[in-house]
This record gives sequence, C-alpha cells and structure tokens, in this order.
Amino acid sequence: MSAKANILDQIVQKKLSEVAVQKMKQPIYQVMSEENFKRKCYSAKESITKAGASGVIAEFKRQSPSKGVINGTATPNEVVGKYQQAGASMVSVLTDESFFGAKAEDFDTARKTLQIPLLRKEFIVDPYQIYQSKAMGADVILLIAAILTPQRCMDFAFLAKELGMEVLLELHDESELEHVNKFVDLVGINNRNLKTFVVDTDKSIQLASKLPEDMIRVAESGLSNSGIVKEMRDKGFQAFLMGEYFMKQESPGDACKELIREISNK
Repeated sequence: MSAKANILDQIVQKKLSEVAVQKMKQPIYQVMSEENFKRKCYSAKESITKAGASGVIAEFKRQSPSKGVINGTATPNEVVGKYQQAGASMVSVLTDESFFGAKAEDFDTARKTLQIPLLRKEFIVDPYQIYQSKAMGADVILLIAAILTPQRCMDFAFLAKELGMEVLLELHDESELEHVNKFVDLVGINNRNLKTFVVDTDKSIQLASKLPEDMIRVAESGLSNSGIVKEMRDKGFQAFLMGEYFMKQESPGDACKELIREISNK
C-alpha cells in the first residue's frame, strides 16, 4: 500500500472516531436547529457557468499531509474576502483539523464574509457530516470516490440535494467513474496520482472525456500557473480548484487576482 493510501486510510479512521464523538455532543436534531440550516444556498453551478465567470475555486488551506505547513499565519477573514473581490467563482475551506490544520472558526468566518458559494472541503464518511455541513453554512459538499462505495456516494449526494446543497464529486482514475450519479453537480478530477504524487494533466483530460457531456468538470491539484489553467479550460474544464498555489504566496488574495487577470486576458 502506498504512503498516500495509508494517509487516506488514517484520515478515514480518524474521521469516523471524530464523528462518533460529535454525534454524542450534538445530535442531529440539534444540528438541524442551527440558524444556517434555514438559509438558501448559493449555486456553484450558476456561479461557474454564468457569463464572464473565472471558474476559479480558491481554497483556504493551512497545511496538508504531503506538503506540511503551506501557510501557518494566514487567517480566513483576510484571505477569503480577497478571493471574492478577485473574482473567484467559489471558495473552498478545509475543515479537517488533524491533518490539514483547520481551526474550528475558519469555516464560520468564511461564511460570514462571503456572498459566493462556499465548499466544505472535508472527508465525508457519515451522513451526520452532511447535516453538519448544512448547519455550518456550506453551499457545496465534497464527496471523495476513493473513500466511498458508488451506492454510498449516491445516498450521500441525494441527501445533500434534499438539504439544498450541491455536490462536488472527486475522482482520481477511471475505475471511479461508476461513482458519478444524477445527484452530482460537479465532478472534480484530481491531476495528482494518489500513489506517486505525480501530476498528469493528460490523464485527467482523458478521464474528463468519459464523463456525461453536460457535467461540469473541475480540474484539481497541480495547477501552478495561468498557462495550465488555460490549457485545461481549452480541454473542456470549466472550473479550477486551486489552494496551494495561492496560499504559498505572501498575499493569497493578490495571487488569485493576478491569475484571474491572466486567464481572462485583461
């Protein structure tokens, strides 16, 4: 088993134990009484496909298991607002504390700051987390094919839609295409090989060609300059999830603004 697969397995095991504790602390009926549970979600599909949209999904991320600390000093209130001003179509915020260094207040701060769709970037392994995402103010949830069966993926996506949220499904290879279902709104293709860490955009382009024609395609990982983003856009991708590239700059918001300027040819 690869180091990356080991990390993924560790994350899932940790997540299952975290969720068990969270369920005891705050049962679902209490989660459903949160104020955000009543709010109407922003549509990522609309935000990404509207005329003139950048398609950039700008991510707030402090660290990762593979890269270590990327930016240990940035705070969401100074970063995500600038992402929005820069013209991002959507913002993604990590909520995993153990492996990605998220803080409890990160997502709440982002929700209060933004008037564009907000993705909860989390390892969802239990329906409880979907109710929790709605209560936190998420507009979109992430489902990762590598940690879910196709049936579970469909059940989770259906529940998210019932609660008024949209779904981004992340794929890594062709064997996961069976996870795509009618309740999925966006399909993200991770350019980074889970086993070798190598970024291969050609493989992602091939995989994207096998998706339903009307599916919104999101390129993820290894997007390190405007040239790669333009290339992926020319190959049919409409959205681009970028975190590390922005977060390692002194001002993530300014880096986002500059990239959007470059891909817009302004």
